[in-house]
Amino acid sequence: MSTGYKITEQEALHFLTFTVVQWADIFTRQVSRDIVAESFNHCIAHKGLRVHAYVFMSNHIHCILSAANGDLSDIIRDMKSFSSKRIYAQIVEGPESRREWLTMVLGYAAGSHARNKSFQVWSHDNHAEELWSQKFIRQKMDYLHNNPVKAGWVLESHHWLYSSAADYAAGRQVGFVKTCLLEW
Repeated sequence: MSTGYKITEQEALHFLTFTVVQWADIFTRQVSRDIVAESFNHCIAHKGLRVHAYVFMSNHIHCILSAANGDLSDIIRDMKSFSSKRIYAQIVEGPESRREWLTMVLGYAAGSHARNKSFQVWSHDNHAEELWSQKFIRQKMDYLHNNPVKAGWVLESHHWLYSSAADYAAGRQVGFVKTCLLEW
């Protein structure tokens, strides 16, 4: 079901939220976070994705993205498709104590959409918001970087390993995803 948040300007800067179906806490496992980080980095290296800010939470990812080639929707589609297949395979084949429950949740989600055959990891909506001013960009960046602080996981945003907050604090890429830092 579409919520009206569409990427119309494919080359513009966007704040996006990628949510796991049923808010399942897949990213409590490092292996799942690493799969998504690897997928982001692949899209950066080979598809023209620019990741300006990100944070991985237990069941969703907030990010600020743009595309060098003006095809942001296609890149996101490919990234979500690749990462969902890898995450699902890890759940089924890897050491996962919640395997039965997760496969049931992901299988159930697939049944409600014609696009999916046997499982669905990501919700189809990305809640895309075009960022049109420096003030709006800063607001969204502060929001996403402060998510782990609000969740009580860290005292300071740059201490969360799966976030670009440390990149911005250091003034260079130090995290798991190759971040294209925004200049202020």
